[in-house]
Amino acid sequence: MDQRDTIRFLLNDQEITLRDVTATQTLLDFLRLERRLTGTKEGCAEGDCGACTVLVGRLRDGNLHYESVNACIRFLASVDGCHVVTIEHLAGYDGALHPVQQAMVDEHGSQCGFCTPGIVMSLYALWMEHPSPSETEIETALQGNLCRCTGYAPILRAAAAISRHGTPASDHLVQERDRVAARLAALRDGARVVTGPENNRAILPADADDFAAILAETPGATIVAGATDVGLWVTKFLRPIGPTIFIGHLDGLKRVEVGDHDIRIGAGVTYSEFGPLIAAHFPSMAEYWNRIAGWQVRNMGTIGGNIANGSPIGDTPPVLIALGAEITLRRGAHRRTMPLEAFFVDYGKQDRAEGEFVEGIRIPRLAPGQICAAYKISKRRDEDISSVAVGINVTVAEGMITDCRLAFGGMAAIPKRARVAETALLGQAWGRAPFEAAMPALLQDFSPLSDWRASSGYRMQVAQNLLLRFYMETAGGGDGTPVRLRA
Repeated sequence: MDQRDTIRFLLNDQEITLRDVTATQTLLDFLRLERRLTGTKEGCAEGDCGACTVLVGRLRDGNLHYESVNACIRFLASVDGCHVVTIEHLAGYDGALHPVQQAMVDEHGSQCGFCTPGIVMSLYALWMEHPSPSETEIETALQGNLCRCTGYAPILRAAAAISRHGTPASDHLVQERDRVAARLAALRDGARVVTGPENNRAILPADADDFAAILAETPGATIVAGATDVGLWVTKFLRPIGPTIFIGHLDGLKRVEVGDHDIRIGAGVTYSEFGPLIAAHFPSMAEYWNRIAGWQVRNMGTIGGNIANGSPIGDTPPVLIALGAEITLRRGAHRRTMPLEAFFVDYGKQDRAEGEFVEGIRIPRLAPGQICAAYKISKRRDEDISSVAVGINVTVAEGMITDCRLAFGGMAAIPKRARVAETALLGQAWGRAPFEAAMPALLQDFSPLSDWRASSGYRMQVAQNLLLRFYMETAGGGDGTPVRLRA
């Protein structure tokens, strides 16, 4: 197999080739310290404030697709074969402001200006996809951008006004897309990349099979897909992570197959990539999905990574467990499949052998009579860690509850099903009384801890109330009126 020791990518309109790129070097540090592109700001260094937002374009199925990402937790090695676009590249060749920038000026959307470049880049990504965005689309695009000066009203007005100053068809990044795609295609050589010193080495496998082989040979290596968690190990805790295997570029881990009875996805599918499938096949969970982090993090973070992380407050496991998901683990050429709930053994411990990785997830499609929902309770509505999360999947046939899956996060050391509460619901007639009876049953399922996010008592009360909320939202408040109106 061919191997090279350089990282190659496009930065704005220049081709970059770098040797000795370490596993821990971030894209933000490279942009600011080595290229002096200081329009990209460093704020929180954890992918939370959005001041570091840039666009990263990658070829996918022959098409060039751009996404907004957080440069502060995006590792430099992971942009091999990509097009990185910073705020400096937006202005026209004549120096005129870009339509997004002009709209921000005209609507007074900036004061101190520190957060403005990141906001502009997020709105730029939105505008290219939705030239006339709805208010919901604008708010979703700005979930990962914090502004403490202006307030969001003028920023929202600016977002709605961009197309008065130009159209995506006239944007130079759109006009250059074919040429940029050809340049990126020329950078693809199918080689394994190994760069950096031995104790801080970055490895990019050639394909999924190469990844399996490398991990089997180096079982202690750190695996990085989206870096939305590992990035903080470096920026906040200064932890060494080498040798590191970067897998976010592997098309073999991004497959999506929609069958008659199930949906199968590779572990490298991001939250954003899976979002349309949630909306199409599990619409009652779409709102929950859009509350996972901010747009930039959803563009980077992967479902497989969220599972493999093993966090008791991960956003996707409660939902996927409630839906009856299974995962496939791979070591070398050997694969095994298990229910997702069996993967989590104890805090920080999963049923995963040395050199084994999460390769794919299978999610059953909803059958007739199944009613599902997901809820997330957090201190801040958007872009926050869950205090309590729950996935609920109840089957009702001829007025009786014939199956029930309740999965909670934040209530135990692992994402866990509420077996006693499920038993309280099974075999009961569909109605409010069984759900009220299941609420105290949660006391036998969980003994939640108190921490800075929530107290034990609060978590239990929230979990109990969410069961009743599910029934009331599904069946109405007794007079046929929905308890909560949805947009």
